[in-house]
This record gives sequence, structure tokens and C-alpha cells, in this order.
Amino acid sequence: MSSTRPLQIALVGDFDASITAHRAIQAALPLAARALGLSVEARCLATDQISAGTLAQPFDAFWCMPGSPYRSLEGALAAIRHAREQRIPFLGTCAGFQHALLEYARNALGWADAEHGESTPQAARAIISPLSCSLVEVRGTLHLQPGTLIAQAYEGLAIEEGYHCNYGLNPAFAEALLAGPLRPCARDANGEVRAVHLEGHPFFVATLFQPERAALEDRVPPLLTALLHAAQRRV
Repeated sequence: MSSTRPLQIALVGDFDASITAHRAIQAALPLAARALGLSVEARCLATDQISAGTLAQPFDAFWCMPGSPYRSLEGALAAIRHAREQRIPFLGTCAGFQHALLEYARNALGWADAEHGESTPQAARAIISPLSCSLVEVRGTLHLQPGTLIAQAYEGLAIEEGYHCNYGLNPAFAEALLAGPLRPCARDANGEVRAVHLEGHPFFVATLFQPERAALEDRVPPLLTALLHAAQRRV
């Protein structure tokens, strides 16, 4: 592939301009592109329009955006699985974190009955469940695992980020879910998992917090810089 063509970024989710994180992502991509001297083209992939043909296009990275419940859970999971199995750089934020865990549980661990508690609250294996304390418009300190992609991106081990969510990883399934190559890489002050990464993948990071919000303060999100660098290495 040519090294001069624009990076092609797939934005997985159902775009809604009323969602703060979606506006932040719209601001973050050109901000990061200018800062890095890159040409970036982003395309929104509505979850109910995702197909094998859509995913076969030459995307250099996938960003699974906030905004659950998605119109098509299966569409979102198909895009995440494609990025994971084809080793395409992937970032999931908020709902993207939740669905990255769900996709991995179903397709990597074989937990066919794994569900998201927002859409299937009575499921026996709801690996995504209501948070003990809501994190809607909350900021908090996070402790990063040394040596991980996220720690490298932030160039430190303690950060502060914002959230807008009511659901996260169900602690009852955390140990079994994260015992293999999908590993925790950020925890909050109470030790709860707030980000994961996939070992052996060029770049696969998912965060419950919303790093894209930095763009609303005219700052480039460090994880977006890292994602674009990983995408650039593909071209």
C-alpha cells in the first residue's frame, strides 16, 4: 500500500450529534491529524449497516464509539471481531469497551451465553452489568499498568479522565475473562478495571473512560495519537 494515501479510520457506532463523545471524536481526529502531520479520513459505520462487504474495505484502524445501546449489537460485535482477528488497530471507548469485552467473551472464550446487562438484564452471564456507582459526567484518577500500550501513550502511570456511563465489567466474571491475552491495563482508585488491552495484537485497547473528551479542550487525546501511529505502520 502507498505510504502517502490518507489513513482510513472506521468509526463504529450510531452517530448522534447530541452525544458529547461523538462531537469530541469529530474534533479529535482532525486535531490529531494536524498535530501529527497526517492525512486522515474517517467514515462512520452505523451498526445496523455493517456487513462482511463493509468490513472488507481497506480500513487502517477501527474506533468503536460510545452510544449504547447500539441499533445492532451484532453489527458492532462483527466489526470488533474483524479488527481483533485481522490484527487491525482498534480503540474502543465507553460502549466500545463494553462491547469489546462482550465480543472477546463470545468469540475468543466461547461464552455463547455472554450478554450485555443493558439489553439483557436477566442473563445468567451478563458480563457487562450496572456500575455500583454511576459514572455519568464524572472524572477520576486511573492507575496504568507499567509497560502497556496505554502507559506508553500517556507517558505516565497516573492520569485523570472523564466518564459518561452506567455499565461496566461485571466483577463476578472479571478474573475468568481477563485470565488470558486480554488483560487489564488501567484501574480506578478502587481497583476496578477501567481499560484492557490484547496482548499479541499490534494495537487493541478499550477504555471505559472517554479519552476523546480532551479534544473539547483543544488537546490531542494520547490514545488517539497511539492509534494513528499504529494505523500508519500498516501503510
